[in-house]
Amino acid sequence: MFILTKIADLVQIPPSQFEQHSRVAIENNINAKYSNRVIQKIGLCICMYDLLWASEGLIGHGDGLVNVNGTVTALPPSITTLCRPFKGEILFGKISRATAEGLQIRTEFFEEITVSYKELPENTEYDRNENAWVWVVDEERMHYDMNETVRFQVLDETWNDQLPESGEQEAVERAKKIPPYTIQGTMMKEGLGVCLWWD
Repeated sequence: MFILTKIADLVQIPPSQFEQHSRVAIENNINAKYSNRVIQKIGLCICMYDLLWASEGLIGHGDGLVNVNGTVTALPPSITTLCRPFKGEILFGKISRATAEGLQIRTEFFEEITVSYKELPENTEYDRNENAWVWVVDEERMHYDMNETVRFQVLDETWNDQLPESGEQEAVERAKKIPPYTIQGTMMKEGLGVCLWWD
């Protein structure tokens, strides 16, 4: 689920951070730029893992910013730590929403996980009164309740390129409508679904 990736980028350090040690200032700026952001076709960047290399700082003309070229490792960012589950991986999450289309799952740091109604076990039906999915087994009704811990398998992932917008607020609104990265899961196999059922 977590991978390291190498990123090379230009980091700009403002004069207000000149009193910091250069390594600390570079790391802080890289984390501010990449952490909690989706990098297309790579994954959700969690934090910088290691600073591999940094150039000498050059002061830009007219703005006073120090420009530093750097290479980092991330999970992913720079080396940065990234979250990108592989297809077939089994993960845990909590149900955050149920609709007639399926379930929305969240983890501690990622919320864009969906399980379509087609990927729920046979004899699963949507109860509109309770706004929940119910799996009927031998006439026993087992509910997919809100905030219940579930086990699911990763089926696929979808990337949506977030084109630059005119302002920060417009970009946030677009990301709410069309998330940059989503994971599609399944609960069709034995052992998947609400964890309490299998414990």
